[in-house]
Amino acid sequence: MNTKKIQQYILRLKDSFVEETDENKKMLDIYMKSIEGIATNHEIKQANYQLKQVLKSVGLGVLVILPFSPISIPYVLKKAKELGIELIPDWYKALRKEEDSLE
Repeated sequence: MNTKKIQQYILRLKDSFVEETDENKKMLDIYMKSIEGIATNHEIKQANYQLKQVLKSVGLGVLVILPFSPISIPYVLKKAKELGIELIPDWYKALRKEEDSLE
């Protein structure tokens, strides 16, 4: 892999993290509004969706530190797909789509 592609990948990764941080801030703001009783149902649905994305990211991070992760991660992802459970965060899917379009 050449250095230009690596640099593009790193920049896109950085942008996705920045975007993710803004979305996380919005999520927390909505939850605070919910506690105060002024959040709409639509806002709460948005916040819950973002929380699911965060939990997906954290969940995959936990799998990486487990022993035998090169074997267990593909197995878990395959079984989840068979059961109709989505484990890959949307921000990563979007990143992969952009990467494929650069080639």
